[in-house]
Amino acid sequence: MFGTIIGVLVTIVTIYAIIKKYNQHAVLFTSGLFMMALATIFTGKSVLGDKTTGSAIVDLFQFITNTGSSQLGGLGLIVMSVAGFAVYMDHIGASRRLASLAIRPLQRLNRPYLVLGLTYTVGQILNIFIPSASGLALLMLVTMFPILLALGIPRLSAAAVIVTTACLDLGPASGNANLAAKTAGIDVAVYFVQYQIPASIAIIIGITILHIVVQRYYDKKDIANGTAPAAEKEFKDEEQEEAPLFYALLPILPLALLLTFSSFTITTVKMDVVTAMFIGLTVSMICEAIRRKNGRVVLASIKVFFDGMGRNLALVVTLIVAGQTFAQGLTRIGLISYVIETTKGMGFGIEAMMIVMTLIIAVTSIITGSGNAAFFAFAPLAPTVASAVGANPIIMLLPMQLVSGIARSASPILAATIAVAGIVGVNTFDVAKRALIPMMGGTLITIIMSIILA
Repeated sequence: MFGTIIGVLVTIVTIYAIIKKYNQHAVLFTSGLFMMALATIFTGKSVLGDKTTGSAIVDLFQFITNTGSSQLGGLGLIVMSVAGFAVYMDHIGASRRLASLAIRPLQRLNRPYLVLGLTYTVGQILNIFIPSASGLALLMLVTMFPILLALGIPRLSAAAVIVTTACLDLGPASGNANLAAKTAGIDVAVYFVQYQIPASIAIIIGITILHIVVQRYYDKKDIANGTAPAAEKEFKDEEQEEAPLFYALLPILPLALLLTFSSFTITTVKMDVVTAMFIGLTVSMICEAIRRKNGRVVLASIKVFFDGMGRNLALVVTLIVAGQTFAQGLTRIGLISYVIETTKGMGFGIEAMMIVMTLIIAVTSIITGSGNAAFFAFAPLAPTVASAVGANPIIMLLPMQLVSGIARSASPILAATIAVAGIVGVNTFDVAKRALIPMMGGTLITIIMSIILA
């Protein structure tokens, strides 16, 4: 019981520290090591079990080493390759070309709020191939924002929709999705097709409708109260050479490869995410060589890919290791086993546990403006909690993963919100207010769909 109390207190302090903008990596590492150290003192057992180094103190740090080694060769390499490919697609203009092509059908519609809602739908689909929330928001700002203004949509409504276009981290290009799939013990393509797609169809439809209704309501209310935003603020897009039309296919190539060589289609050839990303990179560089007719420049451009990998090693992969250290601390201190036994004794099922864990991640994501820290910290616990009640871990992992992005999109300190609000000339809290109800609706639909699909 004493260990459980400590676990609760450390968790509260950890969340508070993250909210107060302490470095997420350091907070999770420190909290995890502290709980593992206390658990070692209480139980007299090494955190490594029989594979001890011979020193209980050294074992604590050896756990980090072992976790880091396993992640760098697996999920870490996946996250880094995906990030590098996304940066390279932006560098050669392929992401921009894909976004421009995708919004063309919307230009032909003359129903302002329908176009506004469909802007979210199109953006969310683009997020499968353009995994950066900030990058996608800025692309939508360049391509779709002027069209919405021309249709008479106030800039605050347009901004609210644009910043939520990446609220669902869908597909193999998402680091969170890869972590969820690995934690569940399934292939990321299977996770995407069998679980994310069915859930996301309902979620996307729901959020699209909510955006249309909510933004129309707020706009009418602002006009009636005389508080409608002032004249639209002009902004200039950076001059960039337009890529060839077929470049729109390049960001889609890795996903096409993963779905082609999977259990759904061709099973004689096996392909993982990293391989698909490197094939996509190679094809893209060949296209650039033909386009530029300058081998030296094209070969030098691979540095963009590796720079993207390096940045995500420092930011994302290390955060995964830190999150697993924190999760191990919660497990060793006895908090997780206590929660499981208590909820079983009270008759709570996996659905109740899923809702509690999902809401914790949602609140943390809104307050911090990031879904990564909360999801990386609690995702490793999902299989333990699920197996204790004989449930599929997907019932916890799917809503936790999706809601981490949904809730993040309703945060006034989300990087994409800050960037878009600054360019458009509106208040970040006003944008977050406009996004809150659609994101709450998306959270509710996510929970319902997770129960149905699991």
